[in-house]
Amino acid sequence: GSLKIRLTAPPVDGAANAELVRFLAEVLHVPARAVEITAGHSGRQKTVRVLGVDRAAAAVALGLAPA
Repeated sequence: GSLKIRLTAPPVDGAANAELVRFLAEVLHVPARAVEITAGHSGRQKTVRVLGVDRAAAAVALGLAPA
């Protein structure tokens, strides 16, 4: 599946990517180093890997599943 996240950081010099990593780390309660953009660094669609959180817990944290 996919998730749409709107960021306020401009897509300049990696600012939007850094903001996405920071946002996901905060919401998923993991360190920023656990969040990795694996594809789409320069595009609007990205693939992200998050270490230290399973899919079900991530869905709950992101509001995609009931707690």
